[in-house]
Parts: sequence; C-alpha cells; structure tokens
Amino acid sequence: MRELPRQLTAEQLAELFEGRTHFVELLAQREDPLAHAREVALQLSESEQRQVLDAHPPIGGRTASARSAREQGTDDDPAVLAELARLNASYEARFGFRFVVFVNGRPRREILPILEERLRRTREEELATAVDELVQIALDRWVKG
Repeated sequence: MRELPRQLTAEQLAELFEGRTHFVELLAQREDPLAHAREVALQLSESEQRQVLDAHPPIGGRTASARSAREQGTDDDPAVLAELARLNASYEARFGFRFVVFVNGRPRREILPILEERLRRTREEELATAVDELVQIALDRWVKG
C-alpha cells in the first residue's frame, strides 16, 4: 500500500483519472494533489466536471485502459451487459454525463441496482456523487499501484 504522494506529474494524474483534463492540470500544480482532489473537483465548473467524468469508460462498455478493464470485473453475461448499456444510455440522457462508480472489483451485475438507484436522484446530487466516486477510483488506483 502506497501513501499519498506530495507531488504527481500531469502524466501520472492522467493515468489515475483516465485522461489529461483541465482538472488533472490543476492537480499537477498542487502539493498533495490526491489529498485535495475532491476539493479541486468540486470547485470546477460543471462543464469541467462533465469533461472529467466523460473521460471514464462506461461500465460494461469498451474500456479506455487495461486498468479500467481489470477494475470493472469479469461478469460478461450478455443480459447484464445489455442492461448496463441500456441503463448507461438512460443515465447519460438524463444527466448529461457518464455514470461513474467505484466498482472495487464487484461483478457488473452488482452495479445494476446502484445504477438504477442513482437514476432516481437529482442532477445536483448525482454530479456530486459521480465526482466523489471518480476521486475514490483515483485514490484506490494510487494505493494499489
């Protein structure tokens, strides 16, 4: 288990957050970037928050990195994948940004009820939750190396 670093480059942060966004650039300028990631993310404009969330691959869809593929679990049941695709599309249509959840090794079928529940929230609640989940993913990635 690694401790939180005092400094990370934009490249290192881009790997943790699935892309080199304005958010990553801001974090790279800070000491203790991961310790301040939630604070910085919540200070971003809504457009910038959506950009960071949309950099993540959809659950059950094509992944942007080998790391994401490992994290998203191994449940390849076609019915589960079809339902995830349907719910992801509903989510993006409702909220205007990608569904992000800290999977933490759970099978994809366990994400379905979470996604269904989150579809019932307000946009403001969901944006804050998605940003928080995004930061949890990055912190876990750093700790696990």
